[in-house]
Amino acid sequence: MTGTREEELSANVKAARERIQAACVAAGRPEGSVTLIGITKTFPISDVRALAALGVRDLGENREQELKVKAPDCQDVTWHFVGQLQSNKARSVVRNASVVHSVDRSSLVTALSRAAVDEGRVLRCLLQVSLAEYGREEVATGMSRGGVAPADVPALAAEVAAADGLELGGVMAVAPLGSDPDEAFAGLEAVASRLRSEHPGADWISAGMSGDLEAAIRRGATHVRLGRALLGTRTPLG
Repeated sequence: MTGTREEELSANVKAARERIQAACVAAGRPEGSVTLIGITKTFPISDVRALAALGVRDLGENREQELKVKAPDCQDVTWHFVGQLQSNKARSVVRNASVVHSVDRSSLVTALSRAAVDEGRVLRCLLQVSLAEYGREEVATGMSRGGVAPADVPALAAEVAAADGLELGGVMAVAPLGSDPDEAFAGLEAVASRLRSEHPGADWISAGMSGDLEAAIRRGATHVRLGRALLGTRTPLG
């Protein structure tokens, strides 16, 4: 990696941390209450190593194929899987990630539990919540970014909490296309509050990306997932 790329990433990490801190101040939240997850999808392992060296200790991938290549090469960080997950890829993800943000159905709970037990691991699971009702384009087209309906969260949460090898960690969501992020994340905050009333330890809210992290933090996000803000929009390598 050239010095120029290292300098670029260093500046990006600094700017992202400053945005997070400013959002925390504006929301009346304490410093350090929001964790930055660097999303490295499609970018090379050299960028992964550079982010880790810059103190980004939580890294995420949304494709199992990339996770299983990058995670073994950079083991001194916490790996998060944030993409849609097929049940037949559960074992690979369990081997390489500590947290899965996209649990959205019973069959996936079963697959993750079986793999976690077999691998002797405890996997932290976040329920991906659909916020499609807040997105004009989703409502108009019937398309969605995925997730379990808010009304179905309690039942799926109970399944995760009861499953061997799994730990219920909280919720995750993506603001829908055409939505007001503040409104959408307020809906997620309400779901998260109800979940904590039944499962006090499930206190993570994974929400907010490069374009809407301020709204997410205002609505209680504990983890933000940043890709473009850290790695830029250059043509990815590999």
